[in-house]
Amino acid sequence: MPSRRTVLAAGASVTAALTAGGPAHADDRRPDELLARMSLEEKVGQVFVSRVYGHSATAPEQTDIDANLGELGVRTAAELLARYRLGGIIYFAWAHNTRDPRQIADLSDGIQRASLRQPRGLPVLISTDQEHGAVCRVGRPATLFPGAMAIGAGGSRADARTLGRLAGRELRAMGIRQDYSPVADVNVNPANPVIGVRSFGADPAAVAALAAAEAEGYRAAGVAATAKHFPGHGDTAVDSHTGFPVITHSREEWETLDAVPFRAAIAAGVDCLMTAHILVPSLDASGDPATLSRPIVTGILRERLGYDGVVVTDALDMAGVRTKYGDDRVPVLALKAGVDQLLNPPDLDVAWNAVLRAVRDGELSERRLDASVLRILRLKARLGLFDDPYVGPGDAGRTVGAPEHLAAADRIAERTTTLLVNEGGLLPLSPRTHPRLLVVGADPASPTGTTGPPTGVLAAALTALGFGATALATGMAPSAEAIAGAVTAAGTADAVVVATYNVTAADAQRSLVRQLAATGRPVVAVAVRNPYDVAQLPFARACLATYCWTDVELRAAARVIAGVAGPRGRLPVPVRRADDPTQVLYPIGHGLTY
Repeated sequence: MPSRRTVLAAGASVTAALTAGGPAHADDRRPDELLARMSLEEKVGQVFVSRVYGHSATAPEQTDIDANLGELGVRTAAELLARYRLGGIIYFAWAHNTRDPRQIADLSDGIQRASLRQPRGLPVLISTDQEHGAVCRVGRPATLFPGAMAIGAGGSRADARTLGRLAGRELRAMGIRQDYSPVADVNVNPANPVIGVRSFGADPAAVAALAAAEAEGYRAAGVAATAKHFPGHGDTAVDSHTGFPVITHSREEWETLDAVPFRAAIAAGVDCLMTAHILVPSLDASGDPATLSRPIVTGILRERLGYDGVVVTDALDMAGVRTKYGDDRVPVLALKAGVDQLLNPPDLDVAWNAVLRAVRDGELSERRLDASVLRILRLKARLGLFDDPYVGPGDAGRTVGAPEHLAAADRIAERTTTLLVNEGGLLPLSPRTHPRLLVVGADPASPTGTTGPPTGVLAAALTALGFGATALATGMAPSAEAIAGAVTAAGTADAVVVATYNVTAADAQRSLVRQLAATGRPVVAVAVRNPYDVAQLPFARACLATYCWTDVELRAAARVIAGVAGPRGRLPVPVRRADDPTQVLYPIGHGLTY
């Protein structure tokens, strides 16, 4: 592999050639000059952001070569860039892009080399979904911060800004310069299957403040933040990955609820906004999803809200954008609506050729295409990609998972754990009075594939704090045999800690907690995803909410259970009664202390 100095020199010579030997300044003149030299095919490539399989830009494993050939018609990322002249690449763990920080950095540098070696080659804007919490593509040893709803429970703009700054610093060290975060949706529907704890909460003003602060942190780190999902995905019971959600808010409700965080993000200078594949009849009665709606993207976002940054679609392989039009029409209609970046089309060749054909046939003007390409080039210039697109694996090794970043994540997490119920002052537990703990419950798969399992993490953390804690996983749908085994094991414990995951009225998890409580042993329930679990668990003497099940949140919960840290979080969403959802059981702001 060439040295970083060699790579930088090569990149500098290519970029200098592009700019006719002029100095590398990130101003508007350079993007204008670059645009004037681009062919139509190169312009079309710039608006696409695609997945690609493999850990290397030129030498992926055979299984990834096969996947690339099957889905993209090329063998490698380098071939993909040569064929389509893409403006962006998105990383996924399932595409085997994110093994470890040094590998990610090397992949990023390989992608940049491959793109810059093309005639009139341009740097690539590499992106990922690193929201933290429930959605996170890069796992350990990267620093994993609490997710958005946990940050909402902490309520600190400084913590949100720190998250963005430190997480952005790590992404940048791996060559990732666009993050699809923060989520600016106001989660007012407890049944929301796609947003939920990915949102900061149900209060528009609080969501606005935290989303803007996180975006500011990313910007300070030199990474483009992306506020999503415009015009607001927080009040739906349908997942746009698998269906077509309809938001029934009136125009006035949208203005006072959904629009507030996006206005704040725009005022904070957010670099990108992502559209949602949702139908909002009060904003556009055509039946088109917001991603394809000119009244929403151009009329409201561009003209009314005055946003002139980059607008990226949510992934174009999602069902919500494919229910009305074919995959050849979706990218053309999105550009006509006012979108700039077309994210992860299911068939890149179909989508790329459809846009090219639309321009050649006059359906989409080249002037309209130029406007999007210019925004993308200006963003790349602002991020410094024309000056130095490379990182080198050494940068990643020094920055990603730095001890000071990990310590910051732990401190932030301690400010988010929320104590909802504490009958008779059961908590904090002491190793003197409750030396033997049984930890049972759900072990959902890690969002990153690198943390957990939750019961094991909780038991290990409690053992480190002086308890004798034993883990017994019973699952998200415990069988009668698993429940009986947990009840038997509770007989030798002084207290039981139960990790719960999205409990419903007919849920076997509810039966597990009820039967454990019937043993007479004190039960502490830890809701590791939605805080709404507490409404279904009147049998537990104490209930905590962590808002996610990655290690950083679970370790903080253990410290709260042991009294090493006090519970400081406050509910960022209301919890309604299980027997009467019209009544609020615990309001926004509820949270007990020691």
